[in-house]
Amino acid sequence: MIHVVATLELQPGKRKEFLAVFHAFAAEVRKENGCIEYGIAADVPSGIGAQPPVRENAVVIIEKWADLGALKVHLASPGMAAYREQTRDFVAGRDLRILQPV
Repeated sequence: MIHVVATLELQPGKRKEFLAVFHAFAAEVRKENGCIEYGIAADVPSGIGAQPPVRENAVVIIEKWADLGALKVHLASPGMAAYREQTRDFVAGRDLRILQPV
């Protein structure tokens, strides 16, 4: 299994627009061969001391794929190209982590 954690820094004021595109896109991704989980989350104030400051303009996409091949097919798909095009003006930066259980 492959885990993907993608942290996106969004342009200020663009979170709502980004989320609308993401949620429409995610429904289709979840149907892809090898997709186990595909969702999005954002920081929540918790009052827990170890938590760093809440990032108002960040979202985290959390994915699980059956294997690296399924992830690569997803990343090269026409749907992913369309998603990148639709969200490019919303994203200021990204940090992509591809992980496996150890």
